[in-house]
Amino acid sequence: MKKNRLLAKWLNNDLSPDELAEFEASPDFEKYQKIKNYTDHLEVDDLDENSMLSDILNQKKVTPRVVPLYKKWMFQIAAVLVLALGITFAFNFFVPQTQKADFGERTTFLLPDNSEVVLNSLSEINYKKWNWDNNRFLKLKGEAYFRVAKGRRFEVQTDLGNVTVLGTRFNVKARKNRFDVVCYEGRVKVNYGDTQILLTHGQSVTFENGKQFNTVVSAPKPEWMDNQIAFYQENIKSLLDEVQRQYNITIELNAKDTTSLFTGKLPTKDLDVALQIISTTYHLEVKKVSNNKIIFDKK
Repeated sequence: MKKNRLLAKWLNNDLSPDELAEFEASPDFEKYQKIKNYTDHLEVDDLDENSMLSDILNQKKVTPRVVPLYKKWMFQIAAVLVLALGITFAFNFFVPQTQKADFGERTTFLLPDNSEVVLNSLSEINYKKWNWDNNRFLKLKGEAYFRVAKGRRFEVQTDLGNVTVLGTRFNVKARKNRFDVVCYEGRVKVNYGDTQILLTHGQSVTFENGKQFNTVVSAPKPEWMDNQIAFYQENIKSLLDEVQRQYNITIELNAKDTTSLFTGKLPTKDLDVALQIISTTYHLEVKKVSNNKIIFDKK
């Protein structure tokens, strides 16, 4: 502080002889003297206050840019929409896809390679769009009909067995412990446990409880796509399960002697006819408890 005070008095020539002697003896005096000698030669023009004010007033006024509030909202909404679209695209592309068909319904959809899939009642398919060309497989629960676009290997995986194809039309059904595959066009390779079988046009195979049944079909597509259910050597419990899926009803069976296997067709759009065929085949009496509950009693 004392040093600064001496410097100020020295610049104003207010130092006493003793203070001047003390200040000149300081180590920084030579530096201060050079600065003072230099500034003494500087000349500053007189300040023209009126001219400065005039220059300020004559300057071009710049109107500040004001963004209306509603435009800010629009920008924010647009940003949110872009973000939402990005998230939706990523979700649809990378996250596994699921297609379902509820009771009495069918669901038709296209796979990434434009292969068409039709799901039967109470069925489900899971697959991934990501890298589909190199991983053309899906997981099926229930029954589905496939029209596969021509290309590389295509595989349907179920809990009971797998089906591998290349550009063909076929039907796969995996219900409980029964696995059915029908080839309508091209060739399909069926893997069931340690068994592998190749099916061609018009051939089908069924696996149930360790047994294998091979049949020949003449229909161009599954009967259920024409509102009929086709059965081949089906037990009555599996038969009734399928009827319940198609009509979204509950069926109660009060009969013991029902070991006979059923081969035939049932309609999916006329419940009364379907019930009449079942009751006649197994000699049962039909009782409608309500609109969605049926009881079969032994006659």
